[in-house]
Amino acid sequence: MRDNGVVKSTTGFPGGRQYSYSLESSPASVKPAAFYSDNEITVRLPETVVLAWATTEQVSVEGEHLLDDGEKLTILVEKDFACLAPREGEDEADMFVHPDGDEAQC
Repeated sequence: MRDNGVVKSTTGFPGGRQYSYSLESSPASVKPAAFYSDNEITVRLPETVVLAWATTEQVSVEGEHLLDDGEKLTILVEKDFACLAPREGEDEADMFVHPDGDEAQC
């Protein structure tokens, strides 16, 4: 996200179907927003909020997006912390350092 302002992931399902999500940092955004199209959820966050979240001990970013029918969609984005105990097959290269260090177990 630091390089281009976008994190994206895709999960495959039987039959060749896929579900994708992306998290975008946007200098034009003033509040969190979410969009759904073609089996992809996009969450867009203000760039200033993302910078503060990524460079401090702040764990989450929360907001609401007003829907067309008047309902509110609650948006919550949280840091993915590295596990405190090694897990086979887990790639933790791009995770945040866990704040509890060696005090707890996954």
